[in-house]
Amino acid sequence: MTFTFTPATREQARARIGLQGPAGSGKTKTALRLAEGLAKGGPIGVADTERGSALKYAIVPGKPELGGHEFGHLPMDRHDPRDLIQVVRAAEEAGLAVLVVDSWSHFWNGRGGLLEIVEQAGSERGAGGTFGGWRTGNPIEQEMLDALLNFRGHLIVTMRTKGDYVIEGKKVTKVGVKAVQREGAEYELDVVMDMVEGTATVTKTRYTPLDGQVIHHPGEDVAELILEQLGQGIDLVRTLVDELSADGLTYDQALTLHARAKARGVLTADLLHPKTGAPTKLGTLIVEYGQAVKPQEPAPEASSPTSSEPTAEKRAQASRAEPQSDSAPTTDRATPPQMRLMHATFNQLGASGRDDRLRATSLIVGRDVPSANDLTGAEATTLLDTITALASRGETGPADFVALVDSLAAEATSNAA
Repeated sequence: MTFTFTPATREQARARIGLQGPAGSGKTKTALRLAEGLAKGGPIGVADTERGSALKYAIVPGKPELGGHEFGHLPMDRHDPRDLIQVVRAAEEAGLAVLVVDSWSHFWNGRGGLLEIVEQAGSERGAGGTFGGWRTGNPIEQEMLDALLNFRGHLIVTMRTKGDYVIEGKKVTKVGVKAVQREGAEYELDVVMDMVEGTATVTKTRYTPLDGQVIHHPGEDVAELILEQLGQGIDLVRTLVDELSADGLTYDQALTLHARAKARGVLTADLLHPKTGAPTKLGTLIVEYGQAVKPQEPAPEASSPTSSEPTAEKRAQASRAEPQSDSAPTTDRATPPQMRLMHATFNQLGASGRDDRLRATSLIVGRDVPSANDLTGAEATTLLDTITALASRGETGPADFVALVDSLAAEATSNAA
Protein backbone atom coordinates (compact mmCIF):
# COMPACT_ATOMS: atom_id res chain seq x y z
CA MET A 1 0.00 0.00 0.00
CA THR A 2 1.25 3.48 -0.89
CA PHE A 3 0.74 6.39 1.52
CA THR A 4 0.75 9.89 0.05
CA PHE A 5 0.44 13.30 1.69
CA THR A 6 -1.53 15.86 -0.33
CA PRO A 7 -1.80 19.65 0.20
CA ALA A 8 -4.23 20.50 3.01
CA THR A 9 -7.14 22.82 2.19
CA ARG A 10 -10.51 23.67 3.71
CA GLU A 11 -12.85 22.40 1.04
CA GLN A 12 -16.02 24.34 1.72
CA ALA A 13 -16.07 23.26 5.36
CA ARG A 14 -19.27 23.63 7.38
CA ALA A 15 -19.63 24.94 10.91
CA ARG A 16 -20.10 22.52 13.81
CA ILE A 17 -21.24 24.54 16.86
CA GLY A 18 -22.22 23.49 20.37
CA LEU A 19 -24.14 25.70 22.82
CA GLN A 20 -24.26 24.42 26.39
CA GLY A 21 -25.90 25.81 29.49
CA PRO A 22 -28.70 25.34 32.01
CA ALA A 23 -32.38 25.84 31.24
CA GLY A 24 -33.21 29.45 30.42
CA SER A 25 -29.64 30.41 29.51
CA GLY A 26 -30.52 31.40 25.94
CA LYS A 27 -29.35 28.33 24.01
CA THR A 28 -32.33 28.07 21.65
CA LYS A 29 -32.54 31.80 20.88
CA THR A 30 -28.79 31.97 20.29
CA ALA A 31 -28.90 28.88 18.07
CA LEU A 32 -31.55 30.52 15.87
CA ARG A 33 -29.64 33.82 15.68
CA LEU A 34 -26.46 32.02 14.66
CA ALA A 35 -28.38 29.84 12.22
CA GLU A 36 -29.81 32.87 10.42
CA GLY A 37 -26.34 34.34 10.02
CA LEU A 38 -24.89 31.07 8.76
CA ALA A 39 -27.79 30.27 6.42
CA LYS A 40 -27.53 33.53 4.43
CA GLY A 41 -31.21 33.27 3.51
CA GLY A 42 -31.18 29.50 3.09
CA PRO A 43 -33.61 27.19 4.89
CA ILE A 44 -33.16 26.37 8.58
CA GLY A 45 -34.54 23.33 10.38
CA VAL A 46 -34.90 22.69 14.11
CA ALA A 47 -35.20 19.19 15.56
CA ASP A 48 -37.00 20.10 18.78
CA THR A 49 -36.84 17.71 21.75
CA GLU A 50 -37.81 20.44 24.22
CA ARG A 51 -41.59 20.05 23.96
CA GLY A 52 -41.94 22.69 21.25
CA SER A 53 -39.92 25.38 23.04
CA ALA A 54 -38.40 26.54 19.74
CA LEU A 55 -41.87 27.56 18.54
CA LYS A 56 -41.79 30.46 21.00
CA TYR A 57 -39.24 32.10 18.71
CA ALA A 58 -41.13 31.53 15.43
CA ILE A 59 -42.69 34.36 13.44
CA VAL A 60 -46.31 35.34 14.04
CA PRO A 61 -48.19 35.57 10.72
CA GLY A 62 -49.46 39.08 10.09
CA LYS A 63 -47.47 40.59 12.99
CA PRO A 64 -43.96 41.35 11.78
CA GLU A 65 -43.52 43.83 14.61
CA LEU A 66 -43.24 40.89 17.01
CA GLY A 67 -40.09 39.70 15.29
CA GLY A 68 -39.20 36.03 15.34
CA HIS A 69 -37.24 33.57 13.22
CA GLU A 70 -38.29 31.61 10.15
CA PHE A 71 -37.46 27.90 10.33
CA GLY A 72 -38.81 24.43 9.73
CA HIS A 73 -39.90 22.69 12.93
CA LEU A 74 -39.65 18.98 13.69
CA PRO A 75 -40.90 17.92 17.16
CA MET A 76 -39.30 14.78 18.57
CA ASP A 77 -40.89 12.96 21.51
CA ARG A 78 -38.63 9.89 21.24
CA HIS A 79 -34.88 10.31 21.38
CA ASP A 80 -33.39 7.22 19.83
CA PRO A 81 -30.07 8.24 18.18
CA ARG A 82 -31.13 6.23 15.13
CA ASP A 83 -34.07 8.59 14.73
CA LEU A 84 -31.63 11.50 14.69
CA ILE A 85 -29.78 9.80 11.83
CA GLN A 86 -33.03 9.80 9.86
CA VAL A 87 -33.53 13.48 10.73
CA VAL A 88 -30.11 14.33 9.26
CA ARG A 89 -31.00 12.48 6.06
CA ALA A 90 -34.32 14.33 5.85
CA ALA A 91 -32.48 17.62 6.39
CA GLU A 92 -30.17 16.83 3.48
CA GLU A 93 -33.07 15.87 1.24
CA ALA A 94 -34.76 19.17 2.15
CA GLY A 95 -31.56 21.07 1.31
CA LEU A 96 -31.32 22.71 4.73
CA ALA A 97 -28.50 25.23 5.05
CA VAL A 98 -28.47 24.85 8.84
CA LEU A 99 -29.72 22.06 11.09
CA VAL A 100 -30.30 22.85 14.77
CA VAL A 101 -30.61 19.95 17.23
CA ASP A 102 -32.26 21.33 20.37
CA SER A 103 -31.22 19.55 22.44
CA TRP A 104 -28.60 16.92 21.74
CA SER A 105 -28.62 15.94 25.42
CA HIS A 106 -31.92 14.09 25.02
CA PHE A 107 -30.30 11.59 22.67
CA TRP A 108 -27.99 10.71 25.54
CA ASN A 109 -30.27 10.49 28.57
CA GLY A 110 -33.78 11.20 27.27
CA ARG A 111 -36.62 8.77 26.66
CA GLY A 112 -35.33 6.17 24.21
CA GLY A 113 -31.86 7.75 24.35
CA LEU A 114 -28.50 6.00 24.28
CA LEU A 115 -28.33 5.31 28.03
CA GLU A 116 -31.74 3.64 27.89
CA ILE A 117 -30.69 1.54 24.88
CA VAL A 118 -27.55 0.42 26.72
CA GLU A 119 -29.52 -0.43 29.86
CA GLN A 120 -32.05 -2.50 27.94
CA ALA A 121 -29.36 -4.31 25.94
CA GLY A 122 -27.38 -5.05 29.08
CA SER A 123 -30.41 -6.49 30.89
CA GLU A 124 -30.88 -9.23 28.32
CA ARG A 125 -29.87 -12.73 29.34
CA GLY A 126 -26.15 -13.28 28.87
CA ALA A 127 -25.50 -9.68 27.84
CA GLY A 128 -23.24 -8.97 30.81
CA GLY A 129 -25.01 -5.98 32.33
CA THR A 130 -24.30 -2.34 31.45
CA PHE A 131 -20.77 -3.10 30.33
CA GLY A 132 -22.07 -5.61 27.82
CA GLY A 133 -24.85 -3.23 26.81
CA TRP A 134 -22.29 -0.83 25.40
CA ARG A 135 -21.49 -3.41 22.73
CA THR A 136 -24.91 -2.46 21.36
CA GLY A 137 -24.77 1.23 22.26
CA ASN A 138 -21.33 2.18 20.95
CA PRO A 139 -22.02 1.42 17.26
CA ILE A 140 -25.33 3.29 17.43
CA GLU A 141 -23.65 6.33 18.94
CA GLN A 142 -20.90 6.26 16.32
CA GLU A 143 -23.44 6.09 13.50
CA MET A 144 -25.23 9.11 15.00
CA LEU A 145 -21.96 11.07 15.23
CA ASP A 146 -21.03 10.16 11.67
CA ALA A 147 -24.41 11.36 10.41
CA LEU A 148 -24.21 14.66 12.29
CA LEU A 149 -20.60 15.47 11.42
CA ASN A 150 -21.05 14.52 7.76
CA PHE A 151 -24.18 16.66 7.36
CA ARG A 152 -23.74 18.80 4.24
CA GLY A 153 -24.92 22.01 5.88
CA HIS A 154 -23.99 23.84 9.06
CA LEU A 155 -24.82 22.11 12.36
CA ILE A 156 -25.71 23.64 15.72
CA VAL A 157 -26.42 21.44 18.75
CA THR A 158 -27.52 22.57 22.19
CA MET A 159 -26.62 20.68 25.35
CA ARG A 160 -27.96 20.99 28.86
CA THR A 161 -25.48 21.30 31.70
CA LYS A 162 -25.47 20.28 35.32
CA GLY A 163 -23.21 21.14 38.23
CA ASP A 164 -20.08 19.02 38.58
CA TYR A 165 -18.78 18.42 42.11
CA VAL A 166 -15.74 16.90 43.79
CA ILE A 167 -16.10 15.24 47.22
CA GLU A 168 -13.01 15.23 49.42
CA GLY A 169 -13.80 13.74 52.80
CA LYS A 170 -16.69 15.77 54.16
CA LYS A 171 -16.04 18.71 51.86
CA VAL A 172 -18.08 19.10 48.63
CA THR A 173 -16.59 21.49 46.07
CA LYS A 174 -18.30 22.68 42.91
CA VAL A 175 -15.74 22.53 40.10
CA GLY A 176 -17.86 23.77 37.20
CA VAL A 177 -20.55 22.58 34.86
CA LYS A 178 -20.75 19.44 32.82
CA ALA A 179 -22.68 18.91 29.61
CA VAL A 180 -25.37 16.23 29.64
CA GLN A 181 -23.75 14.18 26.92
CA ARG A 182 -20.99 11.58 26.68
CA GLU A 183 -17.68 12.70 28.18
CA GLY A 184 -15.62 14.45 25.50
CA ALA A 185 -18.51 15.01 23.09
CA GLU A 186 -17.35 18.62 22.65
CA TYR A 187 -14.20 17.38 20.92
CA GLU A 188 -16.34 16.60 17.87
CA LEU A 189 -17.31 20.28 17.48
CA ASP A 190 -15.48 23.31 16.05
CA VAL A 191 -16.89 25.85 18.51
CA VAL A 192 -18.35 25.35 21.99
CA MET A 193 -19.96 28.23 23.89
CA ASP A 194 -21.05 28.18 27.53
CA MET A 195 -24.31 30.12 27.87
CA VAL A 196 -25.34 32.13 30.95
CA GLU A 197 -28.31 34.50 30.69
CA GLY A 198 -27.78 35.12 26.98
CA THR A 199 -24.03 35.67 27.27
CA ALA A 200 -21.70 33.17 25.61
CA THR A 201 -18.17 32.34 26.68
CA VAL A 202 -16.19 30.56 23.99
CA THR A 203 -14.58 27.61 25.77
CA LYS A 204 -13.37 25.80 22.66
CA THR A 205 -12.76 26.96 19.12
CA ARG A 206 -10.73 26.16 16.04
CA TYR A 207 -11.04 29.78 14.90
CA THR A 208 -8.44 32.12 16.41
CA PRO A 209 -10.57 35.31 16.34
CA LEU A 210 -13.11 33.63 18.66
CA ASP A 211 -10.57 32.31 21.13
CA GLY A 212 -11.57 33.26 24.70
CA GLN A 213 -14.31 35.67 23.58
CA VAL A 214 -17.23 36.59 25.86
CA ILE A 215 -20.16 37.68 23.68
CA HIS A 216 -23.53 39.07 24.74
CA HIS A 217 -26.32 37.62 22.57
CA PRO A 218 -24.08 36.19 19.83
CA GLY A 219 -25.70 36.30 16.42
CA GLU A 220 -24.99 37.49 12.90
CA ASP A 221 -21.58 39.03 13.68
CA VAL A 222 -20.29 35.77 15.13
CA ALA A 223 -21.79 33.82 12.23
CA GLU A 224 -20.09 36.17 9.77
CA LEU A 225 -16.77 35.66 11.50
CA ILE A 226 -17.16 31.89 11.37
CA LEU A 227 -18.15 31.99 7.71
CA GLU A 228 -15.14 34.17 6.98
CA GLN A 229 -12.87 31.65 8.67
CA LEU A 230 -14.46 28.78 6.79
CA GLY A 231 -14.35 30.80 3.57
CA GLN A 232 -10.57 30.87 3.64
CA GLY A 233 -10.71 27.46 2.06
CA ILE A 234 -11.82 26.59 -1.45
CA ASP A 235 -15.18 25.65 -2.86
CA LEU A 236 -14.54 22.12 -4.08
CA VAL A 237 -17.39 22.18 -6.59
CA ARG A 238 -16.23 25.48 -8.08
CA THR A 239 -12.66 24.20 -8.25
CA LEU A 240 -13.72 21.07 -10.11
CA VAL A 241 -15.83 23.10 -12.55
CA ASP A 242 -12.90 25.45 -13.16
CA GLU A 243 -10.62 22.52 -13.97
CA LEU A 244 -13.31 21.00 -16.14
CA SER A 245 -13.73 24.24 -18.12
CA ALA A 246 -10.01 24.87 -18.60
CA ASP A 247 -8.58 24.75 -22.10
CA GLY A 248 -6.95 21.48 -23.09
CA LEU A 249 -9.22 19.17 -21.09
CA THR A 250 -8.61 15.52 -22.00
CA TYR A 251 -10.83 12.52 -21.54
CA ASP A 252 -8.45 11.07 -18.94
CA GLN A 253 -8.58 14.32 -16.99
CA ALA A 254 -12.38 14.25 -17.09
CA LEU A 255 -12.33 10.70 -15.71
CA THR A 256 -10.02 11.83 -12.91
CA LEU A 257 -12.30 14.76 -12.07
CA HIS A 258 -15.28 12.42 -11.94
CA ALA A 259 -13.42 10.09 -9.56
CA ARG A 260 -12.47 13.02 -7.30
CA ALA A 261 -16.04 14.30 -7.22
CA LYS A 262 -17.35 10.82 -6.42
CA ALA A 263 -14.82 10.31 -3.63
CA ARG A 264 -15.86 13.63 -2.03
CA GLY A 265 -19.58 12.93 -2.43
CA VAL A 266 -20.32 15.98 -4.60
CA LEU A 267 -21.44 14.36 -7.86
CA THR A 268 -25.03 15.36 -7.06
CA ALA A 269 -24.12 18.94 -6.12
CA ASP A 270 -26.41 21.50 -7.76
CA LEU A 271 -24.93 24.22 -9.97
CA LEU A 272 -25.65 26.30 -13.06
CA HIS A 273 -24.24 25.17 -16.38
CA PRO A 274 -21.23 27.43 -17.12
CA LYS A 275 -22.36 27.91 -20.74
CA THR A 276 -26.15 27.79 -20.74
CA GLY A 277 -26.90 28.85 -17.18
CA ALA A 278 -29.39 25.99 -16.85
CA PRO A 279 -29.57 24.07 -13.53
CA THR A 280 -27.61 20.83 -13.60
CA LYS A 281 -25.60 18.44 -11.42
CA LEU A 282 -21.82 18.33 -11.16
CA GLY A 283 -21.70 14.68 -12.24
CA THR A 284 -23.86 15.40 -15.28
CA LEU A 285 -21.62 18.30 -16.27
CA ILE A 286 -18.45 16.21 -15.97
CA VAL A 287 -19.96 13.46 -18.13
CA GLU A 288 -21.02 16.03 -20.76
CA TYR A 289 -17.58 17.63 -20.97
CA GLY A 290 -15.86 14.25 -20.87
CA GLN A 291 -17.94 12.90 -23.75
CA ALA A 292 -17.10 15.99 -25.77
CA VAL A 293 -13.37 15.20 -25.62
CA LYS A 294 -13.61 11.42 -25.68
CA PRO A 295 -11.40 10.01 -28.46
CA GLN A 296 -13.47 8.65 -31.33
CA GLU A 297 -12.86 5.17 -32.69
CA PRO A 298 -11.76 5.55 -36.34
CA ALA A 299 -14.33 4.35 -38.85
CA PRO A 300 -13.15 1.84 -41.48
CA GLU A 301 -13.23 4.50 -44.18
CA ALA A 302 -11.57 7.12 -42.01
CA SER A 303 -9.10 9.42 -43.73
CA SER A 304 -5.40 9.31 -43.00
CA PRO A 305 -3.99 10.71 -39.73
CA THR A 306 -2.65 13.65 -41.69
CA SER A 307 -6.14 14.91 -42.39
CA SER A 308 -6.67 18.56 -41.52
CA GLU A 309 -10.07 17.79 -39.98
CA PRO A 310 -10.12 19.13 -36.39
CA THR A 311 -10.09 16.54 -33.62
CA ALA A 312 -13.00 16.02 -31.22
CA GLU A 313 -10.89 17.51 -28.45
CA LYS A 314 -10.23 20.70 -30.42
CA ARG A 315 -13.88 20.98 -31.43
CA ALA A 316 -14.89 20.65 -27.78
CA GLN A 317 -12.39 23.32 -26.77
CA ALA A 318 -13.68 25.64 -29.45
CA SER A 319 -17.28 25.07 -28.43
CA ARG A 320 -16.46 25.89 -24.82
CA ALA A 321 -14.47 29.01 -25.65
CA GLU A 322 -16.05 32.02 -24.00
CA PRO A 323 -15.05 35.68 -24.24
CA GLN A 324 -13.18 36.81 -21.12
CA SER A 325 -15.20 38.94 -18.74
CA ASP A 326 -13.88 42.10 -17.16
CA SER A 327 -14.84 40.67 -13.79
CA ALA A 328 -12.55 38.52 -11.70
CA PRO A 329 -11.55 35.27 -13.46
CA THR A 330 -12.63 31.96 -11.99
CA THR A 331 -9.02 30.83 -11.47
CA ASP A 332 -6.07 32.28 -9.55
CA ARG A 333 -8.06 32.90 -6.39
CA ALA A 334 -6.60 34.53 -3.29
CA THR A 335 -4.76 31.98 -1.19
CA PRO A 336 -5.60 31.03 2.42
CA PRO A 337 -2.39 32.75 3.75
CA GLN A 338 -3.40 35.93 1.92
CA MET A 339 -6.89 35.74 3.42
CA ARG A 340 -5.52 35.30 6.94
CA LEU A 341 -3.10 38.22 6.52
CA MET A 342 -5.94 40.41 5.19
CA HIS A 343 -8.09 39.64 8.23
CA ALA A 344 -5.27 40.35 10.70
CA THR A 345 -4.19 43.57 8.95
CA PHE A 346 -7.72 44.94 8.70
CA ASN A 347 -8.15 44.31 12.44
CA GLN A 348 -4.88 46.15 13.06
CA LEU A 349 -6.24 49.11 11.10
CA GLY A 350 -9.50 49.09 13.05
CA ALA A 351 -11.69 47.68 10.26
CA SER A 352 -13.16 44.80 12.27
CA GLY A 353 -16.62 44.84 10.65
CA ARG A 354 -17.25 42.77 7.54
CA ASP A 355 -19.04 45.61 5.71
CA ASP A 356 -16.16 48.02 6.43
CA ARG A 357 -13.62 45.51 5.14
CA LEU A 358 -15.55 44.77 1.95
CA ARG A 359 -16.12 48.48 1.27
CA ALA A 360 -12.41 49.20 1.65
CA THR A 361 -11.50 46.15 -0.44
CA SER A 362 -13.82 47.17 -3.27
CA LEU A 363 -12.45 50.73 -3.35
CA ILE A 364 -8.81 49.62 -3.27
CA VAL A 365 -9.07 46.97 -6.01
CA GLY A 366 -11.41 49.09 -8.11
CA ARG A 367 -14.49 46.88 -8.41
CA ASP A 368 -17.40 45.68 -6.29
CA VAL A 369 -16.22 42.72 -4.19
CA PRO A 370 -19.20 40.89 -2.61
CA SER A 371 -16.97 38.56 -0.60
CA ALA A 372 -13.28 38.21 0.16
CA ASN A 373 -13.48 34.80 -1.49
CA ASP A 374 -14.16 36.59 -4.80
CA LEU A 375 -10.70 38.18 -4.90
CA THR A 376 -8.12 37.02 -7.42
CA GLY A 377 -4.55 36.42 -6.37
CA ALA A 378 -3.44 39.63 -8.10
CA GLU A 379 -6.17 41.67 -6.41
CA ALA A 380 -5.26 40.17 -3.05
CA THR A 381 -1.64 41.17 -3.61
CA THR A 382 -2.67 44.75 -4.46
CA LEU A 383 -4.90 44.94 -1.40
CA LEU A 384 -2.23 43.52 0.93
CA ASP A 385 0.46 45.84 -0.44
CA THR A 386 -1.80 48.79 0.37
CA ILE A 387 -3.07 47.86 3.83
CA THR A 388 0.19 46.37 5.15
CA ALA A 389 1.99 49.59 4.15
CA LEU A 390 -0.59 51.55 6.16
CA ALA A 391 -0.38 49.18 9.11
CA SER A 392 3.41 49.56 9.19
CA ARG A 393 2.96 53.25 10.06
CA GLY A 394 2.04 52.30 13.62
CA GLU A 395 -0.22 54.71 15.50
CA THR A 396 -1.05 56.78 12.41
CA GLY A 397 -1.96 53.71 10.36
CA PRO A 398 -5.69 53.50 11.28
CA ALA A 399 -6.26 57.23 10.65
CA ASP A 400 -4.36 57.09 7.35
CA PHE A 401 -6.43 54.05 6.37
CA VAL A 402 -9.70 55.91 7.02
CA ALA A 403 -8.40 58.90 5.04
CA LEU A 404 -7.46 56.67 2.10
CA VAL A 405 -10.86 54.96 2.05
CA ASP A 406 -12.69 58.29 2.23
CA SER A 407 -10.54 59.66 -0.59
CA LEU A 408 -11.22 56.64 -2.81
CA ALA A 409 -14.95 56.81 -2.03
CA ALA A 410 -15.06 60.50 -2.97
CA GLU A 411 -13.18 59.78 -6.19
CA ALA A 412 -15.58 56.94 -7.07
CA THR A 413 -18.58 59.22 -6.42
CA SER A 414 -17.08 61.95 -8.59
CA ASN A 415 -16.38 59.52 -11.44
CA ALA A 416 -19.93 58.16 -11.24
CA ALA A 417 -21.32 61.67 -11.52
